[in-house]
Parts: sequence; C-alpha cells; structure tokens
Amino acid sequence: MRVLIADKFSSRGRQTLEVLARKVEYRPELSADELPAAVAELAADILVVRSTKVTAECLGACDSLSVVIRAGAGVNTIDLATASKRGIFVANCPGKNAIAVAELTLGLVLSLDRRIVDATAELRLGTWNKKRYGKSRGLLGQRMGLIGFGMIAREVAARAQAFGVEVQAYARRGIPAEVAEEYGVTVAPDIDTVLRTNDIVSLHVPYNESTHHLIGAEQLAMMQSGALLINTSRGGVIDDAALHDAVREGRIRAGLDVCEDEPSSSHCEYDNALFKLPGVYATPHIGASTAQAEAAIGEEVVRIIRAYILDGVVPNTVNIMQDRVARYNLVVRHLDRVGVLAGVLEALREQRVNVQDMHNIVFARGEAACATITLEHEPTAELLARLRSQDSILAIGLRTVGSS
Repeated sequence: MRVLIADKFSSRGRQTLEVLARKVEYRPELSADELPAAVAELAADILVVRSTKVTAECLGACDSLSVVIRAGAGVNTIDLATASKRGIFVANCPGKNAIAVAELTLGLVLSLDRRIVDATAELRLGTWNKKRYGKSRGLLGQRMGLIGFGMIAREVAARAQAFGVEVQAYARRGIPAEVAEEYGVTVAPDIDTVLRTNDIVSLHVPYNESTHHLIGAEQLAMMQSGALLINTSRGGVIDDAALHDAVREGRIRAGLDVCEDEPSSSHCEYDNALFKLPGVYATPHIGASTAQAEAAIGEEVVRIIRAYILDGVVPNTVNIMQDRVARYNLVVRHLDRVGVLAGVLEALREQRVNVQDMHNIVFARGEAACATITLEHEPTAELLARLRSQDSILAIGLRTVGSS
C-alpha cells in the first residue's frame, strides 16, 4: 500500500505508518490544485488530508486510490458524491479534536467577556486603561445555548458549567433525556428558543446544505442585545454578511474560528471586513490545532489504515449507504480453500441474488472458516441445496436480518 499524507501529520504517526505501508510520502505543502498530480505520481492507494480540498479530479487521478481519510471530523472539503461513484472509501476521525475545539470555544467566550484582546492591544501601545476594561459581566450565572450536541458541544457544556454557566442545548435529531441528564443540560425545543433565551450561543454543527446560513439576519435579530455568538464549527453556517451588520450595529459580539471563503493556504495575506470589527474576536481556524489533538488524530488515522491494510475494513466510513434494505444473512461454514467463496458468489450471481456485504473469518490453524454474506433477496431452496452439496462447504445457514 502507498500512502500520501497531504497535510500536517504527527511524526510519530508517520513512523508507525512506515512500518505498515509499502511507501509513505509526506507532502504537507501540497495545495488542492497540486494534489491530483501528486496522487497520480505516487499511484497512491490511501490519501490522508486535513484541510486540503479533495476534488473530483483528485479522486480520478489514479485507479489505485481506494481510501481517503480526513484527519479530523468534517468531510465537507471532500467530494463525497464522486468518491462514492468511484467506490472510494471516505473516513474521518470524529471526536478526536473535541477537547481542543471546546477549549478554544471557552477561550473565545472568556476573551470576549473580559475583552482580553483589546486590553492587551492597548497595553502594547503603551496605554494602561483599567477604567475601560475593568467592567466585565463575568460568566457566573450566564446562560449558554449550544446548537448541535455532538462530542465537541458536550465537552463545551462540561467546561462552561465549571464556570457556573447554565447550559441549554438543541439538536435537530433530538437529545435523549438520559443524555441531557448525564451532561446537566436543559433541552431547547428549537433553534429560535436557543437564540432568544441565552446570553451566549455557540454553534457545533457540520456544514452541509441543511446548515448553510443556518444563522442569518432573521436569526441574529432574535438574539438578546449584547449576546455573544461563537462559531468554532464550520464557515458557511453563519451568513457572514448578516453577522457583519449585526456586530457593526452593536447588537451582538462574535467569537469566530471559521468564516466563509477561508483561504486554502495556512499562511497568506487575508482581508476580511468582518474580522476588522471591534466586536469580533477571531482566530484562523485553529480549533483542532493542539499537540494533544494532533496526537489523538494521528493515532486514529493509523488505526484506520492498519485495519484497512491488515483486515480489509475501513472504520469510520462516512459514504456507505445506511438505509439500503438488507433482508438475509447467508452463513457459510467452509474449508479454507482457494475458490470456495468464489463458487458461492458465482452461484448467487447466477440466481441474480444481490450481495450487499460479506466478511470471512478463518479459524485457528487455518483449516476452516465462516463467511457471513448479507443478501437483498432470499435465495431459493434449490440454490441452498446446491451450495450444501459442495464438498468444501461444511454447513449452510440462512437467517433473516434482525432475528436471533
């Protein structure tokens, strides 16, 4: 297996991969435009990226590419439709950067509340202004609303509560009562309630069609005067133009780690009118950029690649169809000999029985194995009898999916 790592990645992780893979090429400087040529040149089997966009051109750069791993949680920078069409697995590392992002979220809240950035800037210019910056509200007793309640939001809730903040949460798919109780949060019925009733609103949702401009002018108008809006999730979740107007008018302040139309480069000139407003504190998408998060993500990427190389499975795959009906499991206990499973699959093909999934386990000493083949339609009694008659097949069983 040939692995191309096209973004920053831990040295320890690279060392482990060099033992697992045939070749590991580390090219963190590659841009999205340069990536297709690099994939083709290496004839990469596995591509690891962090923020670099993976386009349809990149996915089609060579036939060997079979797995793309996002060294992080979101996969909105990867062309999932093309990957699925080409049969390329796309995996991610959910939750491994949760603590890092949660820490930055609280950092932005504290900085806005105490106006740390402005106070520091004045001191660097030689001005001691205790009168101006000694009047913060303080976090104790404030109300914080979380939109989205995945791993990052839960870490935020725990840290906010340590400051005496009351936490309310909303998730589109609902929050089970036992989860809300475990994390000590109240559940909001809708986003509007979160916006209207909280002093601080923090966004923790993925970016997709349903969350594009989730917070626009109408939603911003619902927020309390003087409220803080925090976004450490993804650019595009907030309508930046509408946010610019709301902050400029002095109605709210914002803490941002992301924005719309972010640069693809890690270091470049960048002119954004939103970030120039005194009511905005911003960082250049560094939420997941801590040594702890980098190590955790590196370990997860290695785990995914190890599973693929050694076992042929891809953990954390995000582009596998989940809602396709699987009706039957065909369990084949067989001698571990060349051609046995090929014969079973050929018999299923002749009967036009579609295979949706299959895994095969070899027992100790390598004499026998057991294959579980998930089928869309029930095989006929004649087909089962034909399979049972083969000398290398020890037993055949058929179970309805979901039955014991």
